[in-house]
Amino acid sequence: MSAHGDVDLGHTVAGWTGTTLALLGCTGAGAALCAGWTPGIWFGLGLVVAAGLAAWLLHLAGWGKPSGPRPREAWDWRVRDTAARTGHADCLGCRAAGPRRAAAAPAGRRSAAPLPAGDGGA
Repeated sequence: MSAHGDVDLGHTVAGWTGTTLALLGCTGAGAALCAGWTPGIWFGLGLVVAAGLAAWLLHLAGWGKPSGPRPREAWDWRVRDTAARTGHADCLGCRAAGPRRAAAAPAGRRSAAPLPAGDGGA
């Protein structure tokens, strides 16, 4: 068992890509700010916006994580979410993709199977 317990921390292609691009954008904007280079600041901030867009599009393509726990076999970051095509229930990103995608995901449906109950002890 890891230091975080027996849980899925949601490491996905969408998450890693968005985080990496946002980190590069913030670092670039900060370096440009220190250097006094205004176009570099705007380029870095644009990269941060692109990071959010890239993570959202990858999530919609199935490379993200639905809300809630996932089964253990889906924990690897390279596992694609096959339920993403119809949208995830209670997902802001899926609702933002348009009314047809949000309507395809019934309100009570969960795209991930619940984890089995543990023994309750620590």
